[in-house]
Amino acid sequence: MQLYFYEDRFKNNIDHYELTEEQLHYTSHPKECIKLSNEDSDRYSILAIEDKELVTFFDLHKNEGVKPYSNNHHAILVRAFSTDFRHQGKGYAKKALILLPEFIKKNFGEVNEIVLAVNLKNIPAQELYKKCGFVDEGVRKMGEKGELIVMSYHLY
Repeated sequence: MQLYFYEDRFKNNIDHYELTEEQLHYTSHPKECIKLSNEDSDRYSILAIEDKELVTFFDLHKNEGVKPYSNNHHAILVRAFSTDFRHQGKGYAKKALILLPEFIKKNFGEVNEIVLAVNLKNIPAQELYKKCGFVDEGVRKMGEKGELIVMSYHLY
């Protein structure tokens, strides 16, 4: 698996990315994220590609995007993390999260913390993030779809 910044050459992959209604309760479709990334220079759409297939997608958001979740000016926020419905349960989300720290160190040298917010009711996602080194430090926020647990992964 490799992580890539979104480029137009991946448009077909995005067009065929499938999420269920249940998944869309907790996350946004990559098409929406890419539109937002194109409008915000601090937001980056990231694709996890396995055997030429887009299996997992998320955005990375710096500066204003991370402010509601962290006071750390050197943090980056993971948002809209999802795995294509047809590829769930195959370990791709875990693989992408394991690759993420090195990807961030390589492309965002000033970043020393990865932050994400996960819905309190989304237990499988919480467990996944914990297995991949994210820590619940007790911070809670209210989101559009309920209470969120803010989790951190410290790079240094």
